[in-house]
Amino acid sequence: QVQLVESGGGLVQAGGSLRLTCAASGLTFSTYTMGWFRQAPGKEREFVAALAWSSGATTYYADSVKGRFTISKVYAKNTVYLQMNSLKPEDTATYYCAVGPFPAQPIDQPSGMDYWGKGTLVTVSS
Repeated sequence: QVQLVESGGGLVQAGGSLRLTCAASGLTFSTYTMGWFRQAPGKEREFVAALAWSSGATTYYADSVKGRFTISKVYAKNTVYLQMNSLKPEDTATYYCAVGPFPAQPIDQPSGMDYWGKGTLVTVSS
């Protein structure tokens, strides 16, 4: 059974940085997509970033985080990081890690993913 555990959320001032970690267990397939989505109170869950893993990694980003966030994978481990720099108050949300097939379709929608973590809260103060 696939399990995803997120960590690294917290309170940070605007302009600061955080690194989120997603540790996946129970993955039995060698190719997959791991993604980060976020959901603010009263809003729908939205795509943040994804990494499609085959023999290498292809990354995808939402326009709102491009240039500020970086998704990366620990080599030979089912662990994915989301490095978040230049954080803004509008980045405040619960961040969820997700896993889907390779390639996930659609990669930027929750429907493209099969497994989800419980989320980690990120709060950016102004």
